[in-house]
Amino acid sequence: MLQVAAQSIDHGLEHGCALPVDPSDFPTALRETRATFVTLTIGGQLRGCIGMLDAHYPLIGDIAKNAYSAAFSDPRFPGLSRLERGRIDIKLSILTPPEPLEVVSEQDLIDRIRPQRDGLILEEGVKRGTFLPSVWESLPNRQEFIRHLKQKAGLSPDYWSDSIKIKRYEAIEIG
Repeated sequence: MLQVAAQSIDHGLEHGCALPVDPSDFPTALRETRATFVTLTIGGQLRGCIGMLDAHYPLIGDIAKNAYSAAFSDPRFPGLSRLERGRIDIKLSILTPPEPLEVVSEQDLIDRIRPQRDGLILEEGVKRGTFLPSVWESLPNRQEFIRHLKQKAGLSPDYWSDSIKIKRYEAIEIG
């Protein structure tokens, strides 16, 4: 999977598009419909991260597509250069299906989330944000994790409403 991600980035540098993959060329497990994120870093600093929260494509195709997008379509960064290519580290996150987490208050959410294990999706109307489980490495405090997630969704860090929807998922990390 890491090899396909790297090949897709290389293909993008040469051809301006993701590596085309035929899922039938891969083992059954890589043909399952799964949601993934691909995170690129250089020297430990984020360089791109793109993914899907809902599964729509075969795992191997999703990885190829998201690796290309993380390198060239993350709106926070310019497209990856050839000089940067040799310095990037690639990490894959293979997500479990998100499940609703019914909470009655922000404190209930803080009490029920599982550090180092849960990825969260927070939705309030049209505003939405997610943090992968790996974000716990930089935000290990539950309250701060939630405050930053609300900001990522475009909300005030102190905002709370009974209409907020929370989903949680886990991720297998590779790389």
